Amino acid sequence: MSNASGRGGLETRWRILDAAETLFVEHGLEATSMRMITATAGVNLAAVNYHFGTKENLIQEVFRRRLGELNQRRLAALARIEEGARKRGARIKPSQVLEAFFEPSLQMATDQTHGGSIFMQLLGRTYTEPNAFVRKFLAAEYADTLGRFLDALYASLPGVPRDEILWRFHFMMGATSYAIAGTDALQLFAGKFDDEDPARLIPRLMSFLLGGLRAPLPGFAGGAEAATHADD
Repeated sequence: MSNASGRGGLETRWRILDAAETLFVEHGLEATSMRMITATAGVNLAAVNYHFGTKENLIQEVFRRRLGELNQRRLAALARIEEGARKRGARIKPSQVLEAFFEPSLQMATDQTHGGSIFMQLLGRTYTEPNAFVRKFLAAEYADTLGRFLDALYASLPGVPRDEILWRFHFMMGATSYAIAGTDALQLFAGKFDDEDPARLIPRLMSFLLGGLRAPLPGFAGGAEAATHADD
């Protein structure tokens, strides 16, 4: 087996992905050049071409290697919750659906050891910076997982219009992306910010998201059903 396809090749591939991931966070997808990636990874351009072919393929692989794990963790959490609800003969709670979807991403965002925090910063930045190619790719990667979670939310809030659930989920995705992208924006208007403990992010943000889910619906959408059903 050649070095390119054996253990050495796997290590080279991982080093390229790590370098690209970090540089994409620091400089953005467009501004990061292949030359910057090869210099940081300590490889030549031929190695990048061998493993990924094009920059677009490299970008896809940077996202795919962690999104797969993240979505598996989300779906596993949702399956456990649904199974527990079936055994009790009860309806799954909307708050449980949100926890199953958002908590794995927040846990990854606080992982300072295995690169999770860097990737989640990249994912958060991607949501806030338009890139048609990446957004199309992410939409395809998320399609099945998002479909499962939206169906679960619809079933848990039968009295709430689906359009309103979609809007609230959209707001929650935006809030989460902004939070995991880092505290730089917060420091812009707060100055020096002392409480940046990553462990506090999960309870803080989950409290905020659940509060948004429970808020009364706007008048044109049927009153306060979201608030009354969010914990049924």
